[in-house]
Amino acid sequence: MGERVFEMIGGVPVMRPIPRLRCLASAMNTVPLDAVDVALAALLVLVLANAIASLVLGLRVHRQPLWAAARMTVQLLLVGLVLRFVFEAASPAFTLVMVALMVAAAAREVAVRSTPRLHGAGNLRIGAIVVSLSIMATVMLALLTAIRPQPWYEPRYAVSLMGIVLNSASLGLDSFFGGVRAGRPAIEAQLALGASIHQALAELVRGSIRCGMIPIVNQMTAAGVITLPGTMTGQLLAGMDPLEAVKYQILLLDSQAFTAS
Repeated sequence: MGERVFEMIGGVPVMRPIPRLRCLASAMNTVPLDAVDVALAALLVLVLANAIASLVLGLRVHRQPLWAAARMTVQLLLVGLVLRFVFEAASPAFTLVMVALMVAAAAREVAVRSTPRLHGAGNLRIGAIVVSLSIMATVMLALLTAIRPQPWYEPRYAVSLMGIVLNSASLGLDSFFGGVRAGRPAIEAQLALGASIHQALAELVRGSIRCGMIPIVNQMTAAGVITLPGTMTGQLLAGMDPLEAVKYQILLLDSQAFTAS
């Protein structure tokens, strides 16, 4: 049902629901940032720190951070506007479209980043299959067993989980595509001797899974001792109870480890 509030209209008390986003905003004690705050942070970090370091040390990299920051700003603002619409609509169709676009973008990014190009858009096909299966299995498991939102396709949870675990799946694929090219002679030799494709790629698959799991294992080891994970930090800044933020962070790190493997 959601929260409701009484309003006086023509001297008559009328009860109306509070919009979903207003309910969430009122539940968390957040400090809003305006355009001046964001611009000041960008000025200090990019223009001063990076430019001075580049000029003093002769790095010649002052243009790359500027371009990356401009692209990041535009991308995040566009995503924020789209997510606001999707969250307010709370429609399974919009949620599905958003998830499909994220999976397609992740698969394309993996295919483009990989230097070796497999025949017949093999990079894109393999990336799409692996990313979609691993991500969907992880997100559905988290939604249906741990979080259990109502409705289960609640975009605030489904889209957020999807965005967090996408990177874990792409790391292993990058290693796999690179290993295919580097180990091509050995793979072809095993196939020529009668080995199946699974046997020829077994060692490469194990190495790719190991490569995908190492970063998340290191992150899990350091979490809470050396650093505070990004998701937990964001929830704390948004006003969430620390123990609740910790629970969500544990769930997300476990989900990322599952996706990586």
